[in-house]
Amino acid sequence: MKPTRRTVLIAAATAALMPSLPAEAAPKAAALQPYASYWYPDSLPAGSPGTGITWRSLKSWRPADDADLAFNASTVPLAPRFTPAPANTTARSDQARIQSLVSFGPTASNPSQGSATADYYALTHWAYIDELVFWGGSSGEGLILAPNAPIVDAAHRHGVPVLGNIFLPPVAYGGQLQWTRDLVQKDAAGRYPLADRLVAVAAAYGFDGWFVNAETSGGNTALATDMLGFLRELKTLARAKGQRVTWYDSMTVNGGVSWQGALNSQNEPFFQAADDMFVDFRWTAAKLTSSGQRAGQLGRSRYELWAGVDVESNGWNSSVNWDAIVPRDKAHVVSVGFYRPEWTRNHLPADGRTPGDFHAADDHFWTGRSLDPSRPDTADSWRAPAVSVADRSTVTSIPFASVFNTGHGLRWYEDGQVTSDAPWNHLGLQDRLPSRRWVVHTDGQRPAVTFDFAAAWRGGSSVLVDGALDRPAVLDVYATRLPVTADTVVELTHRADAGAVKVELAVATAEPTTPGATPPYTYYPVSSGSGWQTTTVRLTGLTGTVRAIGVRLTAAGTGQVRWRLGGIAVRNAPQTPAAPSGLRITGASGGDLRLAWNPASGARHHTLHRLLPDGTRRFLGGTCQSAYFLGGLKPEQGEQEARFELRAVGELYTTSAPVTVTHRW
Repeated sequence: MKPTRRTVLIAAATAALMPSLPAEAAPKAAALQPYASYWYPDSLPAGSPGTGITWRSLKSWRPADDADLAFNASTVPLAPRFTPAPANTTARSDQARIQSLVSFGPTASNPSQGSATADYYALTHWAYIDELVFWGGSSGEGLILAPNAPIVDAAHRHGVPVLGNIFLPPVAYGGQLQWTRDLVQKDAAGRYPLADRLVAVAAAYGFDGWFVNAETSGGNTALATDMLGFLRELKTLARAKGQRVTWYDSMTVNGGVSWQGALNSQNEPFFQAADDMFVDFRWTAAKLTSSGQRAGQLGRSRYELWAGVDVESNGWNSSVNWDAIVPRDKAHVVSVGFYRPEWTRNHLPADGRTPGDFHAADDHFWTGRSLDPSRPDTADSWRAPAVSVADRSTVTSIPFASVFNTGHGLRWYEDGQVTSDAPWNHLGLQDRLPSRRWVVHTDGQRPAVTFDFAAAWRGGSSVLVDGALDRPAVLDVYATRLPVTADTVVELTHRADAGAVKVELAVATAEPTTPGATPPYTYYPVSSGSGWQTTTVRLTGLTGTVRAIGVRLTAAGTGQVRWRLGGIAVRNAPQTPAAPSGLRITGASGGDLRLAWNPASGARHHTLHRLLPDGTRRFLGGTCQSAYFLGGLKPEQGEQEARFELRAVGELYTTSAPVTVTHRW
């Protein structure tokens, strides 16, 4: 009997989870491109799915049957965060929070582990975000979305929980009330089986809970009662697993859909059954004030209400009554819920859109048009998050390192050399990035500071400082909480592209005296020369805890400087990760391969290279998972078999010994 697609996928998953075997001994199934998962609650639409769409029932999901689980499961735990001294006098640390609803790609055919383009919403301003929702879903593809592992891994490194999305669409967009009934169905014991299934999915995939958006009209009080019971059980089960639930202001207590734009009697039971509520865009200043008061009367925080701010169409040109949410002169009223801030990429012309263009727009959105959170533009009508909300950091333990990789690039660099000239994106490879971008302390001209993609030490990007330096300039790089010992050193990797510049490492063990002031840095000389330079600096004379790390640049001659920061590492001793094991090919279809391995203990991520007949190594990809898909490979001239090399990469970006596997063409 010819195997079905489902049996082939199950075989592939089984092979991927096998213990270490020689590659030639492992059974090989078809190598299918893995995608982010999506489901209907139970029943499927009538007819047949469109091209590239697979209809699945969540009720039928089992982890053992999930052939793509190894590609889709996050491996990075949620990091704890701290709040340093604010970058300005208006940002607050204990009031409004920010939720971000983002569509990173289509519901169907959204690759599990990045893709071969640099044109991607590579979110980097995690420091201002408290909750990320993986937005999406459609009546023709699926309604329940699990976020891609790379997005979860990047968010977790920065301390941000990620929620999957449950979207029961309006009837006008194909919504069917049966899907709502499917979601809240009860078993013979009166339990809600899909609540249990949702929590199991989040646990298996490694994300942090669910955003529930019930917008299909036509329900009644009985359906609302079932939804409320479902939500309560979902929250109870989720809390036991460290997960959370956010409710969207849509369905009301009578089962109909009526967006309130407020917390009131029509949606209060749903808010009480959830951890938070996204307040629909129909809010007014009076409604938000009363909503915050009502939350307090319920014994809840007013900041558990996210006031929806729709920026999908106009971004920072959106008309927003900021004083109704985050007034400057009194306590914040509620929190902020951004809907579709990926406008910062999408509004740019698709033809010729570059990573640099995107990051310039994204910095404007999150920091404001001054592009320096320590000196906000008070005339700017767009009240950027950095103006109201204090940034957070997760840099709390040694070893710590960053090569300022944003998770996408025009090519891939290793030790300053290009090892792949193919564009790419994979957020799981993103570093813990500077939380406040970009604070520059100077009495003279302020140079431009950006992520740049024309050169890098490792990964795809570096920090570029470009402009006239008529006075010394201090760039704040990281807010930290790193304990100093007699063995602690900082390694700084940098390069001067133009202009003579004196470079000093700046390290502070105390907070600045006032918000936005320069931290009380101690300065250490850093060697300079041609090309990329790495200097190891011992923190002589410092004790306690490093609270800020930066660089001081002093120009010589004309003062025009073009200088790159390629990497920074803080360590007590060198560390080299152990090698992974059991590298094997679990699926093969022509030039498409699925690989799996046993991960190395302590690895930050793993990288794959192809060993070419001429002896060179070509970078193919990296991942935090223990499985990877390679697509579209072709034999080199005269090559009988392809040879692949896998290495573990540690927190200090040192690499393990390689393990190899071959594929005969």
